[in-house]
Amino acid sequence: MEDILILAIESSCDETACAVVKNGREVLSNVIHSQIPIHTLYGGVVPELASRKHMEKINPVIRKALADADRSLDDMDAIAVTYGPGLVGALLVGVAEAKAIAFARHKPLVGVHHIEGHVAANFIENKDLEPPFLCLIVSGGHTHLVIVRDYGVYEILGRTRDDAAGEAFDKVARAIGLGYPGGPKIDREAKDGDPDAIVFPKPKMADNPYDFSFSGVKTAVLNYLNGEQMKGREVCRADVAASFQKTVVEVLTEHTMLAAKTLGMKKVAIAGGVASNSALRSAMEEACAQRGFSFYRPSPGLCTDNAAMIGCAGYYEYIKGVRHGWDLNAVPNLRLGQR
Repeated sequence: MEDILILAIESSCDETACAVVKNGREVLSNVIHSQIPIHTLYGGVVPELASRKHMEKINPVIRKALADADRSLDDMDAIAVTYGPGLVGALLVGVAEAKAIAFARHKPLVGVHHIEGHVAANFIENKDLEPPFLCLIVSGGHTHLVIVRDYGVYEILGRTRDDAAGEAFDKVARAIGLGYPGGPKIDREAKDGDPDAIVFPKPKMADNPYDFSFSGVKTAVLNYLNGEQMKGREVCRADVAASFQKTVVEVLTEHTMLAAKTLGMKKVAIAGGVASNSALRSAMEEACAQRGFSFYRPSPGLCTDNAAMIGCAGYYEYIKGVRHGWDLNAVPNLRLGQR
């Protein structure tokens, strides 16, 4: 079988990324230009600024990815690109670039679901991992518990009813004065705090034990901060971060372990930006070890937005025969499993 090379482009939020991936699981290059320093000034991602920076950086990023892989556009078998979900302006930059390259070089075009890319990141470093397996997807905009039945085939067991886990991290980080990006800053701050200092609520959904809700714990943190301020007490930021993080991690872990046990799943994976959280990784690893489950997670650099994961997911779509036309468009609210 001849090698298949995929040029992958990712621009769904505030990272401009390009990668060259061979046979789905071998990353020849993975270049990321992060906009975090710019958006930190505003306390979060500014969509218009993100789009403009993507336009400025996408060509240099692609050139570097090809140079790092020591390959040319003519060597590529297909062009894969994230087309949703994400910020519509940011997505459009990547989609337009991918269509232009595919058209000019007569290459197949493969649109990739961003969240499916996060799941596929697990395949890159875990060569033995094959579907089916259970996957917890946790990011700034999504919290899903799914069974990966096959490559690109998902059964959604549960999802968030309100705030995603990453969204709650960002809002709590802002409330305690840590700023953007909230997830990594909460993770670092929590290391100096007592996770048992404050008890925050852990909501459960009566009609679906696999669904999530994080608006309640976020509100509980805000109420705690307001209450301490009204009483004139000094708040220990590290204790708040540690207690909040413990609550969220316990909810994510408990739901995942319940699903794995109930459904007889022996392989468990995590994916998405929040999957880089050290407390979540540790808790999931320990919980899986106690129950005899195999645990998989991408390295932290592959949890956050990158193009290698899009190249991996794009490869499996490509070999299934998925092709997109020149009418491929950005779909900012694309749902998991939607085509």
